[in-house]
Amino acid sequence: MSDVTQTRPFAPYEWMLAARYLRARRKEGFISVIAGFSFLGIMLGVATLIIVLSVMNGFRNELFDKILGLNGHVVIHSMTGRFTDYDDVAQRLRNVEGVKRVMPLIEGQAMVSTTSLANGALIRGMSEKGLKSLTAISENIRAGSLDEFDDGTGIAMGTRLANQLRVKVGDKISLLAPRGATTPFGTAPRVKRYNVSAIFEMGMSEYDNSIIFMPLGEAQRYFNKPKMVSVLEVVVDHPDRVGELRPSIIEAGGPTIYVTDWRQRNASFFSALQVERNVMFLILTLIVLVAALNIISGLIMLVKDKGADIAILRTMGATRGTIMRVFFITGASIGVVGTLAGLILGIVVCLNAESIRQFISYITSTDLFSPELYYLSQLPAEIDTGEVVTVVTMALVLSVLATLYPSWRASTLDPVEALRYE
Repeated sequence: MSDVTQTRPFAPYEWMLAARYLRARRKEGFISVIAGFSFLGIMLGVATLIIVLSVMNGFRNELFDKILGLNGHVVIHSMTGRFTDYDDVAQRLRNVEGVKRVMPLIEGQAMVSTTSLANGALIRGMSEKGLKSLTAISENIRAGSLDEFDDGTGIAMGTRLANQLRVKVGDKISLLAPRGATTPFGTAPRVKRYNVSAIFEMGMSEYDNSIIFMPLGEAQRYFNKPKMVSVLEVVVDHPDRVGELRPSIIEAGGPTIYVTDWRQRNASFFSALQVERNVMFLILTLIVLVAALNIISGLIMLVKDKGADIAILRTMGATRGTIMRVFFITGASIGVVGTLAGLILGIVVCLNAESIRQFISYITSTDLFSPELYYLSQLPAEIDTGEVVTVVTMALVLSVLATLYPSWRASTLDPVEALRYE
């Protein structure tokens, strides 16, 4: 008797059998339902993971750009409390390799008011050159101009603050600082009127609602700090490498300064975002895991239902490897197709996230992404290729692993036992 010729693995007839088992007949409708839910589970799990991670990436990067776009990467303080030699320190810092610019700054709190409304504000006194170098401000001027900012007594404010006070470019507002001139009766508040020369919109509600920029010289007079500043803000070429530049900055600044950087000032905020992102990834991975478990249950039921078919195939010469590959292809097809569908759905939603948000907000008559709660005026979504590859790989691995046990059970089915009661 001649040896039976062995077919190669994953031969066309194995794919044909797997395709037939995927098209369940009426009596196998329940198995088809389980397969459908497995497909939907994996698709929605992969899509949800991609969407959530992309939105959180966009949210983090937008906040990172907004916060660092307004504030320096490194802040230089004076230990004496009176930063009078800031020009000399700034010049030495500009010579440090990796330092992009150094901006003298005065900060103070004040009450901003019109004839009928009032609000608190953070006053930041900066030079025109320094303010224009902040692209988050200079590239988002909605009304007015920053030209000749140093020459006059005009101020720049955010759109939300301007809307609350109901002012526009050319209107006058009053600034009231609690510490003004010293008199025999104590310290009197300082009140002065300014023209609104520019209105900006960063897109971050907290800043648009609370910050006013004032010429540096005028801020020195207003806060009674002649020839001194509050801090020096340093912008470096690579914010992520600020730790490497820190020793050089401290050496150049001299013994009378101390330094804080953006990581110290925002450590808890960005750490909370990272923890939330990791937890969301773990929670949403459970969706894919549950869908993979559905593949297991569906395949086991299919193996039970196809016991007679398996026995006939075995008696016709099909090997255990053939049977295992048939059911492996059946289960893996659900996972692979579901993963690819989820990938496409996730990318499409990410690319149209803001339009979808506006549509849902319109039909539900609700503010789905409130700027007051989330700081940003638009829903950001930034797709990270590495993360997408990780999500797709994880879904494919779980789908493949889910098919191994049912496929092995099918390959070990005894043809005699399967056909005994047929």
